[in-house]
Amino acid sequence: MTEVSRRFPFLQLAFPRPAAFAALVTLLLAVAWGGIAQSQQNYEVRSGDILGIEVLEDPSLNREALILPDGRFTFPFTGSVRAAGRTTDQIAAALSAGIADNFATPPNVFVSIRTLRPAVTATGPVTIPTMTVYFLGEVNAPGPKAMKPGSTLMQALSFSGGFSNFAALKRIQLRRTNLATGRQSVVTIDYTALSRGAVLAQDIILGEGDVILVPQRRLFE
Repeated sequence: MTEVSRRFPFLQLAFPRPAAFAALVTLLLAVAWGGIAQSQQNYEVRSGDILGIEVLEDPSLNREALILPDGRFTFPFTGSVRAAGRTTDQIAAALSAGIADNFATPPNVFVSIRTLRPAVTATGPVTIPTMTVYFLGEVNAPGPKAMKPGSTLMQALSFSGGFSNFAALKRIQLRRTNLATGRQSVVTIDYTALSRGAVLAQDIILGEGDVILVPQRRLFE
């Protein structure tokens, strides 16, 4: 026993031993996390929520997904997936079943709530700002997609639902129209090189109305 502890024995009660304190903190964190996890499991997803999706067997599929007003979101190999009214476990099961054909064994998919839809205020509902990007050509989920402003081209490709077997991955086009002049610019992206580890000098930030076109592969391409 130290001189301090002999003179002030009450300090032993106020300041527990480091090992006991660490165990107490661990227990409290476990209880808190268990409560959060249980609440997420019971929560039914709504339009405007943002999900975090992780696929243990293929980290390239990990992403965030905004639930659109129709209650759905898009995911590679599965296309449009219903989320509204489902729990995170139910969504994970649907995704696992949807992408199972691409794996030797059933994939492990984990879904969590990243951001809840903003609450309604006195002036009306708070909406999440989105922009519309269009997918054309050899993709599994063509058409307009609502995305968060500031999204990049590489992030946008995750909304395509994956590429068809006839996609010319070395010639993906980003088409952008200047609203002031009406002139269109075209940027060509070699996705095959990127998938093999190449790095863009600067990732392309998308804007409202951008079009991502995946052309059909030529005969000997």
